[in-house]
Amino acid sequence: MTLIQIITLALVQGFTEFLPISSSAHLILVPIATGWQDQGLGFDIAVHVGTLTAVMLYFRKEIVTMAVDWSASCIQRKSIGESRLAWAVIFGTIPVCIAGLLFSDIIDSSLRSPMVIAYTTIGFGLLLWFADSKGTQQRDEHHLTWRDVLIIGLAQAIALIPGTSRSGITMTAALLLGLSRSAAARFSFLLSIPAILASGSYKTLQLIKAEYAVNWGEIFLGIMLSGLIAYACIHVFLKLLERVGMLPFVIYRLLLGVGLFAIFM
Repeated sequence: MTLIQIITLALVQGFTEFLPISSSAHLILVPIATGWQDQGLGFDIAVHVGTLTAVMLYFRKEIVTMAVDWSASCIQRKSIGESRLAWAVIFGTIPVCIAGLLFSDIIDSSLRSPMVIAYTTIGFGLLLWFADSKGTQQRDEHHLTWRDVLIIGLAQAIALIPGTSRSGITMTAALLLGLSRSAAARFSFLLSIPAILASGSYKTLQLIKAEYAVNWGEIFLGIMLSGLIAYACIHVFLKLLERVGMLPFVIYRLLLGVGLFAIFM
């Protein structure tokens, strides 16, 4: 990979992982649009490690509190502090892990196409607009029921389809369930931690089995750049979300989808 490819792909991953516009779609589309060779499994893992590091650093205080309270709740067998939120993140991750194990090969071989991305980008973009405009936005992530967690977890599993957007579909589900924009985003970001960790671990096992040659310079640069950009994106997104809403991202998704139809249909 050239330096331009490394920088471009790392920036794309960092910008799009936590915005409701689908990082997987953009990582598929960039090589197609530029004529570059696919970046390979090793680099995909690197940029995901970068974004995982970013979200864990940003929510480090919440994660420590949740971990401590969760451990105490396991010992004392009762809800303590943020233990309920920790359990919600754990249970909400189960559907995507099951779906990933069952369907990842099918998705990778059959659904990584511009036309699939066009349909999902537009369809789930419109659903995001509906949820943002019609949701009551009166609850926060601390008042999720187990039914809510299951629905959001199942929504996250759908995001394995390229173009759906993991953050977009989980925020859509949370908004439809009455969470505020900021609460929907925070829970989506916390839910991303075990999801990205599970995905990265699975891809790492694939990488080990394939015995690819690893360029560690590319790996470290990808981790650093994607992590820095992702951290900044989380910060700016949460600051602006209540003010601007989801409409700018919906418009972007519609324009991207229409553009893909115009080019590839």
